[in-house]
Amino acid sequence: MLLESIKTIIPHNDVMKFKTTESHIDWNKVTFRNFTGEMCKQKWSEISHEVRKFRTLTELIMDAQEHVRNPYKGKKLKKHPDFPKKPLTPYFRFFMEKRAKYAKLHPEMSNLDLTKILSKKYKELPEKKKMKYIQEFQKEKEDFEHNMARFREDHPELLESVKRTDVPEKPKTPQQLWYLHEKKAFMKLHPQATMKDVKDALGKQWSQLSDKKRLKWIGKSLEQREVYEEAMRDYIMRHPELSISMDDLTKNTLTKAERQLKDRFDGRPTKPPPNGYSLYCAELMSNMKDIPSTERMVLCSKQWKMLSQKEKDAYQKRCEQVLTSLPVHEQQRVLGEEKMFGVNKKANASDKPKRPISAMFIFSEEKRKKLQKDQPELSESELTRKLARMWTELSDKKKEKYRRMETEAKAESEQKKQKDKKGADIRGKLPEPPKTAEEIWQQNVIGDYLAKFRNDRSKAIKAMESTWSAMEKKEKIVWIKKAAEDQKRYERELSELRSPAPTPMPKKMKFEGEPKKAPMNGYQKFSQELLTGGELNHLNLKERMVEIGRRWRKVTQAQKDRYKKMAEEQQCQYKITLETWLKVGWKSAGKLNQHKLKSRTSKVVMSGLLPVPQATRHHNERIRRMNDWLEKWSRKEGFRFLDNWDHYWG
Repeated sequence: MLLESIKTIIPHNDVMKFKTTESHIDWNKVTFRNFTGEMCKQKWSEISHEVRKFRTLTELIMDAQEHVRNPYKGKKLKKHPDFPKKPLTPYFRFFMEKRAKYAKLHPEMSNLDLTKILSKKYKELPEKKKMKYIQEFQKEKEDFEHNMARFREDHPELLESVKRTDVPEKPKTPQQLWYLHEKKAFMKLHPQATMKDVKDALGKQWSQLSDKKRLKWIGKSLEQREVYEEAMRDYIMRHPELSISMDDLTKNTLTKAERQLKDRFDGRPTKPPPNGYSLYCAELMSNMKDIPSTERMVLCSKQWKMLSQKEKDAYQKRCEQVLTSLPVHEQQRVLGEEKMFGVNKKANASDKPKRPISAMFIFSEEKRKKLQKDQPELSESELTRKLARMWTELSDKKKEKYRRMETEAKAESEQKKQKDKKGADIRGKLPEPPKTAEEIWQQNVIGDYLAKFRNDRSKAIKAMESTWSAMEKKEKIVWIKKAAEDQKRYERELSELRSPAPTPMPKKMKFEGEPKKAPMNGYQKFSQELLTGGELNHLNLKERMVEIGRRWRKVTQAQKDRYKKMAEEQQCQYKITLETWLKVGWKSAGKLNQHKLKSRTSKVVMSGLLPVPQATRHHNERIRRMNDWLEKWSRKEGFRFLDNWDHYWG
């Protein structure tokens, strides 16, 4: 009755979160018989606690009705008062019997240590004594099975299977197929072996299995995969409501090593490395057989960082040459496997089209500021609830304006999505394979041959093949040249696809003779000393900075003060040198890098020097004279000049 009463007062178009709709309920309208609104609300709270909450209130009521009818269905089945209790295993019977005794003998031991001791004691127990616990377990197991059968008869609705029985079984890996085949024979020879012993022993045997025997199980696994894909196609057709695509199916059942073994057996060429770094690692690792596998990649990474950009480019070029030397169909296969086109890369969040906002959200944003101004005492959650109520009470005629705005926003978002998708498709396409001279010629004349043979394609193709064979070499030259151009086009696109051009980094402009900046503090001086000494050259930059920080923390305060004093002295020296350079070396500094400045565009702006607030009048006067000279020089050379002096003093 309670649930039916709540159901009657829920709005017809209930699409809000259940908490929102629940907060709007007038519990005095829910009352029935002698139950008050408060009593109804309390009972609803107890029932709703037992059902999932990520629903609308209408859906939640349906779940609650199901729960009231059958409170023990699903995961809570074992809490049913009639559900029979499972019997304890022989080991647990022994454990429960002896635990108190051993806990008293060894009070300092943890539960884990006690469990280990009792497990060991049980294994050492004679078969005659073990039999006592096994017999008790067998007796209770028979009672449990008898009681379970009676429970199934009394409560068949609780044991309804919700699992689909027609879902095709996933294909097994070669190792899993071999394991299932060998397990039975191993268990016959070693009946006392545990599952862990079986897995360890068979795992070791699999690692030592010959390539010829492995290929047998690889073939069986691939056969299973084909059967599974065929069965899944039928299953998807029979269950369109599940929205499953063939892309969602289990990935390849073979490991990388097994795929390479199969390719080698089928006579396929060795797959080239995807980039220059992989090629460098492969060559370096061939001489690292004595080094543990966990350390190899670390060493390769360090060695790669020490190479110059020219050497890295050489490896990348070699890698591309290996790929282009393969047949076209193999190139397509390699590129497809590598997934080079950003399929797995996360797109930049800022580039993604924003989700279109709803009509209610547009209305809320429009009214929120006014409502905040009129009722500043409302919290954010109260404000949101009030706006939701205002939207619900709004007439359909007034809502139409906001729904129109929502439609426009959705159309704009969809348009942007399509545009982005089109761009991604263009970027993600493989380069079109190059055509042969004969294919290019056939493409040009196929219309005439189809017309001649009344659209009989097979006859047209045979006629074209015989014509091409009978054609003289002079006539073929034109098409051979076109085929060579197409091959060059393919190689160029392939190269661009595999190694996109790096974005050039702007270089910081520096004048000749400009003095080097001094360290700002003691820590910088300490870092400079360690870095220039070459003591940390074996580490990469990140590890160097971590090591410097660690050493600095161990330095005494007296030593830190000494480094601080050295830094201050260098700062004073730097200021004197800089002042001299500005005074004496500036004229040469004008011709200084003049060829670099002229190579830049006419948009270069020279900035005047700023006055020093606490300097003497004489010092600022010298800066003023320097600015006058700089302004004249800028005009002469065709640059704009920004007078910071006037801006500074306002």
